[in-house]
Amino acid sequence: MNQIIAPIMAPIPVRASSSDDPAELLRFAIDAHGVGAAALATLVEIRGGAARALGAHVAVAADGRFCGYVSGGCVEAAVASEALLAMAEGHDRTVKFGEGSPFFDIVLPCGGGISVAIHVLREVGALQHVLDRLRRRRAAGLVYSPARQTIEPVGPPPRACWLGREFVGVYRPRTRVVLSGQTIEAQAVARLAEASSYDVIVREQGEKGRVAADTIDPFTAVVLLHHDLDAEAAILETALASPGFYIGALGSTRTHRRRIERLTAMAFAEDDIRRIKAPIGLFGPTRDATSLALSVLADIAAARLVAFA
Repeated sequence: MNQIIAPIMAPIPVRASSSDDPAELLRFAIDAHGVGAAALATLVEIRGGAARALGAHVAVAADGRFCGYVSGGCVEAAVASEALLAMAEGHDRTVKFGEGSPFFDIVLPCGGGISVAIHVLREVGALQHVLDRLRRRRAAGLVYSPARQTIEPVGPPPRACWLGREFVGVYRPRTRVVLSGQTIEAQAVARLAEASSYDVIVREQGEKGRVAADTIDPFTAVVLLHHDLDAEAAILETALASPGFYIGALGSTRTHRRRIERLTAMAFAEDDIRRIKAPIGLFGPTRDATSLALSVLADIAAARLVAFA
């Protein structure tokens, strides 16, 4: 009697998380690799418009769970399906979606097209290297070779790009917000910054000394929400001597003129003083704490995009 063998059903892709934080995606891939198999899909080409930047990831576990985005959410399940096939075959693959793709039923709303490189993880040392550097608030890089089907640590490039036949991705620490000011506006900014998954450090009430200089790194925004120029003086001096990408201060245009006069008298250079965004925020004037907080956080996000474009 001939035995009928039932076909092995491939796992159904299921989103495990809505996060797009690169550190969380790499951690997911490491954990999945530890209990089975995993793949890391990377956005390596954009044709026309796209919802995500080059280097964006989708991490996929062998049981079908996935997280991350390489589009606005319209192709991620298909990417996960392709990653599951790659894991089953044990070979990397690159897949096109949207314009120029063989998948006619998958259309990107932007009308463009993307290419996604799917790497079947053989080891996770390179991913752990990135997490270790991010934990120390250092930028990191990974280079992916489609020919060798390898992923290795590399010095972080200015931006994700192809270098010859290899794709180099960059990873930067999440935004840190150093916040000074015991005002209702400061409380609102702190709440929204924490809700945005920023690393928030609040200068405590009554703290007279300067903020430690190494607290303000290149991925830090300094937000000064005082109604008294004397109260902001110490932390402002520290911020101006730091590599922070954003310094914003509360106050009217008249107040800022007084601030400039004080700093000029203290021999601060014009280029340093021009780093201060005052009045603070992307839009204004605002008349309530929540609107100001939204304006400040939007300004920080825009400044970070410019600083690390």
